[in-house]
Amino acid sequence: MAVKTLQDLLNEGVEGRGVLVRSDLNVPLDENGEITDPGRIIASVPTLRALVEAGAKVVVTAHLGRPKGEPDPKFSLAPVAVKLAELLGRNVQLAGDVVGYDALSRSEGLTDGDVLLLENVRFDPRETSKDDAERAKLAAALVELVGDDGAFVSDGFGVVHRKQASVYDVAKLLPHYAGTLVAAEVEVLAKLTENSERPYAVVLGGSKVSDKLAVIEALAPKVDTLVIGGGMCFTFLAAQGLSVGASLLQEEMIETCKGLLERYADVIHLPRDIVVADKFAADADSKVVPANEIPDGWLGLDVGPESVDRFAALLTEAKTVFWNGPMGVFEFENFAAGTRGVAEAIVTATGKGAFTVVGGGDSAAAVRALGLPEDGFSHISTGGGASLEYLEGKELPGIAVLED
Repeated sequence: MAVKTLQDLLNEGVEGRGVLVRSDLNVPLDENGEITDPGRIIASVPTLRALVEAGAKVVVTAHLGRPKGEPDPKFSLAPVAVKLAELLGRNVQLAGDVVGYDALSRSEGLTDGDVLLLENVRFDPRETSKDDAERAKLAAALVELVGDDGAFVSDGFGVVHRKQASVYDVAKLLPHYAGTLVAAEVEVLAKLTENSERPYAVVLGGSKVSDKLAVIEALAPKVDTLVIGGGMCFTFLAAQGLSVGASLLQEEMIETCKGLLERYADVIHLPRDIVVADKFAADADSKVVPANEIPDGWLGLDVGPESVDRFAALLTEAKTVFWNGPMGVFEFENFAAGTRGVAEAIVTATGKGAFTVVGGGDSAAAVRALGLPEDGFSHISTGGGASLEYLEGKELPGIAVLED
């Protein structure tokens, strides 16, 4: 990747300069607005700290959730500002708007080493507009906040697959650099696609086959083992002619799954037993059944212990592992064993010298929620969708625009 990095910017000098940083601070909140997993905020700190310590006037832009292009208090970055200040050990101002009067007046008052977090950039409909001219107007307003000698640092890997104003268009208006996080993510993913050591194992979970179809198509010819769990496994089981009860099923994908099973029979591994429940609830009655004996009316919420043992045997011997998507509803304690077992097998592989990557999203959340050691994996990505699109071979607009 012929891209200038944060270190290049620091070498050029940032003291007294405005630096616009696109971070990924899209963290989950509970019903009380409390942050439940600060992983992405923690990951954003190294780049911000380096700029602060070098004397930059740092303006941070980020989004949270999916507001409808207008201010919505439940998607305010207020709790993020508090957490970011705690992690940086310094005050973080929160602008009351995105590029309005408050953002502009606060940016003009910044002194060296100050940090200003703009309010949720998706409160402005131009951020996600399909109209190039509309996005360009927002980008120009963001650039105004850091001045004529400003710079742009792209450090939100979770959004680089989006052609959005704060990700793509601002890079066309300012000298641009890849932040620590983005540079590290691209380096890791390149290693997965270009020179991965064999045996190479991929673990895919999550709810829908359609969400992972492109990455299955891209990786199945390249890997030795492709483990499939989570809700998506039931469409594959149905493609084998099995009844899946009331489990999640994408009927329109059954024929596609049949084709994949025929082409990659020696690579794809499906669960042989399932933890089924009588309802989707933490306190549901549950039992373990063979994958071909799911009772009518019951739904699969996790892979069973025999499956975990089989998957673990494959994963612990791998030299490269990529994992994206939980094996079951890990948020419910009774249905977390599959995800935990697979994650622990990957930790074991890491300990034996394997290169292991957790592909962001729910998998990264599961690592933290289940109390697994983060250093038990070679890399935990912050961008689930971006990771998958990179591995599919798609061009990521937020990366392509950084290339000189």
